[in-house]
Amino acid sequence: MKMMLLIHLWKTNPRLRLLALLALCMAFSVTMNAFRIWHSHTLTYTFLVWNLFLAAIPYGISTLLIAFENLRKRPLVFWSLVALWLLFLPNAPYIFTDLFHLKLRNGVPLWFDLLLLLSFAWNGIILGYLSLLDIQALVSKRLGNRFTWLSVFGVLFLCAFGVYLGRFLRWNSWDVFFNPFALVSDIADRFVNPFAHLHTWGLTIGYGTFLVLGYLTLSLLIRYPHKTIV
Repeated sequence: MKMMLLIHLWKTNPRLRLLALLALCMAFSVTMNAFRIWHSHTLTYTFLVWNLFLAAIPYGISTLLIAFENLRKRPLVFWSLVALWLLFLPNAPYIFTDLFHLKLRNGVPLWFDLLLLLSFAWNGIILGYLSLLDIQALVSKRLGNRFTWLSVFGVLFLCAFGVYLGRFLRWNSWDVFFNPFALVSDIADRFVNPFAHLHTWGLTIGYGTFLVLGYLTLSLLIRYPHKTIV
């Protein structure tokens, strides 16, 4: 009986199948990392596992909001979770910048490390995009579709700015709580003296544009009516 129920849920619940596929993708990355540790006897890329965990937090939050209607019905709880989601969202596209670590190392082929980094980067970006699709759908019911789309663009450029803060200034999401004054000071300096920080804005605009184009592509693919072309 339980098996039949599980089969029914699997067939009727696309999100369950998506979660299973995401779990498989992340397991592939983690397994590659474990194999690398075993083969090379080094811990070079173990930080990727932690980064992937951080990247999964936004999707975990959006999944909770999708799964539990009572969380969505309480405005204070809903918007608090959305704010927490936004705080951790830059961790998802951040993994792409871990490609900076790619170089030829003893005992491991370069192609293997490239595949390893790309697999983690793919998981990070897709987890971020999927969580954004969730939040966009939930927020649009409250604020309207047009405003929500404008917010999406803003969120993706904020993500790019957050990636800069994490990669080059080494700030973390939790520093908002544990070191807020120094964090705000660094951010304010880049707005007050923008021409002294052209690197900041170059990365933010370039990476933000990349994230927007990727998200628009994914959104179109999801909504595009797939028909056989004769």
